[in-house]
Amino acid sequence: MATAAAQRRLRENTLGVTILLTVVGYALVIGTFLLDLPIYPELTEAQVDLFTHLIAVINLTTTVLLVLGWYWIRAGEVDKHRLAMVGAFVLILLFLVLYLTRVGGGGGEKLFDGPELVRYAYLVMLAVHILLSIVAVPVVLYALLLGLTHTPAELRRTAHARIGRIAAATWILSLVLGVVTYLLLNHIYGYTY
Repeated sequence: MATAAAQRRLRENTLGVTILLTVVGYALVIGTFLLDLPIYPELTEAQVDLFTHLIAVINLTTTVLLVLGWYWIRAGEVDKHRLAMVGAFVLILLFLVLYLTRVGGGGGEKLFDGPELVRYAYLVMLAVHILLSIVAVPVVLYALLLGLTHTPAELRRTAHARIGRIAAATWILSLVLGVVTYLLLNHIYGYTY
């Protein structure tokens, strides 16, 4: 059975696959930002705004799933935990598609128009959000791949729980800061496009 063989290879090479997927993801993001990849449709300002709002909803929903997943694993509800974490990962893949399309399709730059003190707080939160999202990628992938390739009993003998706590904490904090900066920029203070 091809699926069983692929799962076995993935299980035996979880770290290698994590590194490969991380490098591919980072390359796609860096390529989109620096190389002006011609793979994205040109977007209007209204479409960019729509994508921005959709991304915020996805990030908020992902945060809720992660918190529920964390709660459920602490309550011993492994199946609910697994569904929440896989759901969060699927949503973050959708986020990535929309985000890269927004940036690559001419997303422009939104400059924060709030008071200077708030602007500094906004920039600090944005920087922490970006750094945590960069850190979260490999640990989230590793925890997810371990979770998908091992039974709950087998996971107890892996680093899944330890890595999962780090993954969830960095991911949740990054998402919350992303939503807060979105609210500050798009709804509380405004921006210059």
